[in-house]
Amino acid sequence: MESVDQLALRRPSLGWLGLIAALAIAAIPAAALFAQERVRPFVVVETGRGFETLQLAVDAIGQARGTIAIAPGTYAQCAVQTSGTISYIATEPGTAIFDGKTCEGKAALVLRGLGAEVSGLVFQAMRVPDFNGAGIRLESGNLTVAQSWFRDSQQGILTATNPGGLIVIDRSTFTRLGTCEGSGGCAHSIYIGDYGQLRVTRSRFEEGRGGHYVKSRAAKVEIASSSFDDSRGQATNYMIDLPDGAVGQISNNRFVQGRDKENYSAFIAVGAENHAHSSVGLSILGNDARLAPGVERSTAFVADWTGDELALGQNRLGAGLKPFERR
Repeated sequence: MESVDQLALRRPSLGWLGLIAALAIAAIPAAALFAQERVRPFVVVETGRGFETLQLAVDAIGQARGTIAIAPGTYAQCAVQTSGTISYIATEPGTAIFDGKTCEGKAALVLRGLGAEVSGLVFQAMRVPDFNGAGIRLESGNLTVAQSWFRDSQQGILTATNPGGLIVIDRSTFTRLGTCEGSGGCAHSIYIGDYGQLRVTRSRFEEGRGGHYVKSRAAKVEIASSSFDDSRGQATNYMIDLPDGAVGQISNNRFVQGRDKENYSAFIAVGAENHAHSSVGLSILGNDARLAPGVERSTAFVADWTGDELALGQNRLGAGLKPFERR
């Protein structure tokens, strides 16, 4: 195993992630933008044109790269992006709310263009008949999400497969998500398909309603400086599930496991379904994990099914937690 000092040197710098939303908003020509916003809530920044619906703004960008500035409001709208690279930016973070409306029976944003960036948006009350209603359904391309909120839905973010793709989630909150109602299996706060890399930083997961908080089939993961508060969860499972294995790191996070669990046997699960990806060197260090006050049980912080040599560093574990268990 590598030393803790060696592993610490591999931790990514998080500072650049915080620039995403700020740079996008700074690029908006304010005078033209706010004049348009008074009558049309969706403005394509590059042209200054305003639209009544998000879909019309998306269609106006087409195959190009563009930014849609979204005015404060609660919108029963959704959109499908089929090409181009689009940034969806709230002019005031937390005030542009997409409420309950899904496209194609999938999500508020269905993304299958070259790439997308989402900043400052709120997604809530997304429900569909197959129990996979999400704020964002990513079907192709890269995705960056910054300072956004996902709540009271069946899923927060759900993706397809893209082995060369990158997903970055920073400073975002996932609340009261997940369900195991459907016959096809559970939905989760975040469910990432076989992507190349998932990076989650400075984000919060709380009050799950079933499934896992983060389930990822990505070959590489970086989950850092985030909190997983399951103290008010209901019928939840793992905090982090890497069902196919993964390399990368899980570092400097805080975990609290609650009382109401469908499965409390581990906080982090590695390779519980398949061994599609190597987990050799997966580093797990600097985390703080404990049971919620009043909860007494025995559980494993990390459970591994792959047999690979993980790089376990120092983690602060509360009473009842075993550091590691091979299954």
